[in-house]
Amino acid sequence: MRVGVLVLDGVFDSGLTAVLDILRCANGLRGRLPQPPPAWEVETVGFTPTVRTGAGLTVGVAPVERIVDCDLLLVPAVPRFDPDQLIELVAGPDLAPARELLRRARERRTPIATACAGSFLLAEAGVLDGLSATTTWWLAPYFGRRYPRVRLDRDAMVTHADGVTTAGAAFGHVDLALTLVRRASPALSDLVARHLVIDERPSQTAHTLPSTLAQSDPTVAAFERWARERLAEPLDIKAAARALGVSERTLQRTTRAVLGSSPVRFVQELRVEQAVHLLRTTDQPIEVIARRVGYENAGSLRLLLRERTGVTAGAHRRGGH
Repeated sequence: MRVGVLVLDGVFDSGLTAVLDILRCANGLRGRLPQPPPAWEVETVGFTPTVRTGAGLTVGVAPVERIVDCDLLLVPAVPRFDPDQLIELVAGPDLAPARELLRRARERRTPIATACAGSFLLAEAGVLDGLSATTTWWLAPYFGRRYPRVRLDRDAMVTHADGVTTAGAAFGHVDLALTLVRRASPALSDLVARHLVIDERPSQTAHTLPSTLAQSDPTVAAFERWARERLAEPLDIKAAARALGVSERTLQRTTRAVLGSSPVRFVQELRVEQAVHLLRTTDQPIEVIARRVGYENAGSLRLLLRERTGVTAGAHRRGGH
């Protein structure tokens, strides 16, 4: 399989090297299988002879014309930690050649793959219109607002739709590359994962910080502040909406649009977050902590902790001391 890796100025170093290293590892290990898949012929390409990575390293690349007939176009992300700067970059003149290259590849039905902020570039080029896709969890609200024609899957680590593969947050490049290997040979994928000690991560949910997502919208950010001041009290959505000067329906709708969940679930996440913090930083009994985060029954908090974090209250406490 011929894989063209498009290297853009400012590329995420670990994203680029992760996909190259995993595919190289797969080539090195494929001979151990009784029926190995074809080798991956990987070539890095760019719009200039050399490209400078985000960390300032220089990468020599071949001209993009070399990948016209490739079997897969792989685009490592060019990250930005400010959403507005990211959108300005992917929509701006510097990446116009990349957007055109992606559109032409899509017209030829060439499979395309990316991860993290790379999904913004694909969406800006129109490649993701009508398709299911994911991106890094903390950029999801901005992605959803700018690209309403894309069916955003906030939780998935990797999505695949009609020849286009996307992966989640920055180190989702690892999951992306391993997924590409798995499609060719599940046995080889398992072998690579074992050699490189890569754990399966089907979802970004466990890593999501709802409070970070909340800051992308003023109404939800205000609701978070209101809720944090009243974690020990029963949740009153009507009172919250009244305090914020919006209707209950608007609060429900906005919270779901920004966070992908209801106000009730968001407050549960805040309570879990605070309970974990108290378990790790204090010696207070869990019965006391439960009341401080709005639960009369410590058993309810124990169940919620296990459900939302996959870890028991005792394990959280041991992890903090």
